[in-house]
Amino acid sequence: MSDNPVFDAIQGEIDANDVVLFMKGTPVFPQCGFSSMVVQVLSHVGVKFKGIDVLADDAVRNGIKEFSNWPTIPQLYIKGEFVGGCDIVREMFEAGELQETFKAKGIETEAA
Repeated sequence: MSDNPVFDAIQGEIDANDVVLFMKGTPVFPQCGFSSMVVQVLSHVGVKFKGIDVLADDAVRNGIKEFSNWPTIPQLYIKGEFVGGCDIVREMFEAGELQETFKAKGIETEAA
């Protein structure tokens, strides 16, 4: 536990879910093109994930950037590990690395 309750809440979500996407909007209704792109990639791969809407809470919106030391949203975490944002996720998907990451970490995908 840290002295920062926002960091604790973020870590709690990352610990409780195999795949977490901190995004603008929700998986059903993304509020930005980058978040929408990552949702499409994850949906295409067929992986279950939890979307956290950073627009619903300014503390989380600002806190996640500091937590990961990454300046942009969306941010994808797999099994507790920060993967990256939209460009990294898209590039990993196109190269087949994202699917391999899910497989290596024992996360089921419909595409497997």
